[in-house]
Amino acid sequence: MRSIGFAVVSLGIVWGTNVSAAGTLIHAGRLIDGRSAEPRSKVSIYIDGGKIVRIDDGFAKPGEGDRLISLTDRTVMPGLMDMHTHLMSQHSKDSYTERFFMEQADYALRSTVYARATLMAGFTTVRELGDNGVNSVALRNAIEKGWVVGPRIFTAGKSLATTGGHADPTNSLRGDYRKDGGPVEGVINGVDDARKAVRQRYKDGANLIKLTATGGVLSLAANGQNPQFTEAELQAVVETARDYDMTVAVHAHGTEGIRRAVLAGVTSIEHGTFLTDEVIALMKERGTYWVPTNMAGEWVAKKAEEPGYFPEIVRPKAAAIGPQMKATFVKGYAAGLKIAFGTDSGVSPHGENAHEFELMAEGGMPPMVAIQSATLVAAQLLKIDDRLGTIEAGKVADIIAVEGNPLEDIRAMRKVIFVMKEGTIHRQ
Repeated sequence: MRSIGFAVVSLGIVWGTNVSAAGTLIHAGRLIDGRSAEPRSKVSIYIDGGKIVRIDDGFAKPGEGDRLISLTDRTVMPGLMDMHTHLMSQHSKDSYTERFFMEQADYALRSTVYARATLMAGFTTVRELGDNGVNSVALRNAIEKGWVVGPRIFTAGKSLATTGGHADPTNSLRGDYRKDGGPVEGVINGVDDARKAVRQRYKDGANLIKLTATGGVLSLAANGQNPQFTEAELQAVVETARDYDMTVAVHAHGTEGIRRAVLAGVTSIEHGTFLTDEVIALMKERGTYWVPTNMAGEWVAKKAEEPGYFPEIVRPKAAAIGPQMKATFVKGYAAGLKIAFGTDSGVSPHGENAHEFELMAEGGMPPMVAIQSATLVAAQLLKIDDRLGTIEAGKVADIIAVEGNPLEDIRAMRKVIFVMKEGTIHRQ
């Protein structure tokens, strides 16, 4: 076991050990609870049965049989949440061809590596926004059963698209591979298809719906901004999702596609690259969340500078979208949009999710607000803030600690040295 400089007293704790069998006491030198505007100093957090029992000022003495975890020189906070991940893959030069050579089992096994890296980075909950339709559901179930280690997953399964749209799985394939997909494959053309596609995701075991309302950057299609759903199709998706108690996350870069999605009543806009003042006002009026994914913009812009990395149909889109996303974040935050943390990891490497905090800070967001976007606000987006997202009595014991003080230097969010999920320690 690698030592990271804090004491574990009493019976000792082994990696992956569920400490809920006995009472656990954490001494936190600095506590960011996810809700308060200011941190607390020198507090004791009592945990039992995988839940937080109470939080007291000062460093309390452990009771007989209690385990003490000393984090007196660390910053303790709720487990982080990333609202936009793709654990099935990680972009590389081979991303456009690997589907012809990898079995479903290959994808599943590889995704466990990415899941573990995400958890070790302090992200105990993620929202999976698009895969091949089965991988993230199986991964979620395997993590819940304790077969593999990873974050808590809320998944959309296969993203929904229109024919030729950003999530059409046969874009740019040769003729004998370019089949006419339907709702089962996540391809919609018309209101009836829209309803069936949502019901199919429910049948597949998805938790929510993800659709691609505009073109995208990395898909093999020329336009990254055009609207790709009619208003009637969007409304049918949202109405049917509500019947199944599912939220709707929407990939959208172009202004018109964002506008149509917000008017249809979607839960969140992902990316939102070309937000206008009119659309921002509409999102605020409707209470629509925004998940900016600054890391994805930075990453694709950087890779666009490498000759031969992207197919030529993708490269100009990446070069244009990346810088614009950074500028839009400054505008969107200043306007007061409801921002939830998301990285689009799987575009950028898994486990580096905390870099998004740095980009948010560069865009004018104070560190405490950025941290809350990945804790309380993300939990509110997922509708799980009654049990997660803050360190409060009665909440699930998802707790992490970092070296240093992220309120003074946001780069400390990369220095995660302790991870507890539901009372089980995964990193120490």
